[in-house]
Amino acid sequence: VLLAIFGPIIVSADNPTNVQAIYAPPSREHPLGTDYMGKDVLEQVIRGGRSIMVVGVLAALLTTFIGVVLGALSAIIGGRFDTAMLVLSDIVLTVPAIILLSVLAAYVSLRSPILLALIIAATAWPTLLRAVRAQVLSLKEREYVEAARMLDLGTPRILFREVIPNMMSYILINFIFAMTAAIYAQIFLYFLGLVPLTGDNWGLIIQQAYTKGALFFKDSLLYILSPIVMICLLQLSLVMVSRSLEDIFNPRLREG
Repeated sequence: VLLAIFGPIIVSADNPTNVQAIYAPPSREHPLGTDYMGKDVLEQVIRGGRSIMVVGVLAALLTTFIGVVLGALSAIIGGRFDTAMLVLSDIVLTVPAIILLSVLAAYVSLRSPILLALIIAATAWPTLLRAVRAQVLSLKEREYVEAARMLDLGTPRILFREVIPNMMSYILINFIFAMTAAIYAQIFLYFLGLVPLTGDNWGLIIQQAYTKGALFFKDSLLYILSPIVMICLLQLSLVMVSRSLEDIFNPRLREG
């Protein structure tokens, strides 16, 4: 996270092309070697994390908001609204996410991180909706929720003051999981070339390394592996954060 935030500030955006140093091996001047245009790989890796993080956070926020709100409303309101939400989630779950992402990305110009986050969130909310619905169905039988309903405090108050605050640990952990899924989804879109191939992005580095023949040059191994390692480290850190949150919010695990 620190690298994604402060890296682009520390490293100059001016990464000149050098046709004399295409796929150059690692050296003091280029610790991770160069790419197919002779550009320094380390600078690209340092600057390539910000967009990944921004889209991942935005997509996770949208996914969590849609899944939590609709799932909680579905459980509390019930009836036809509950049936409609379940049918809609079944339809989205039935369509393979990879194919749907590809189709949506092909018809929408994803030049904005917000649009890319919307596309990813459009395929990720049904699973969380069903999970939240199951949690709220259990919580709505608690005494404090029953008391709020008897006092006729209104659905918004019951939802946002009584139910959701008691699910914050579950919501935060699922936010982390949604972020990891969003990161993999955008890497997939970049690898297939379904989004504009501009800027600095770890997924774009992988896509260019594959399409520009880096696999056939022995000195380009770090060029290929560097973004992959960074993505793996980021995902590992997110998984560790989710485990730590679970330890914090789960009294049984905290006692152990």
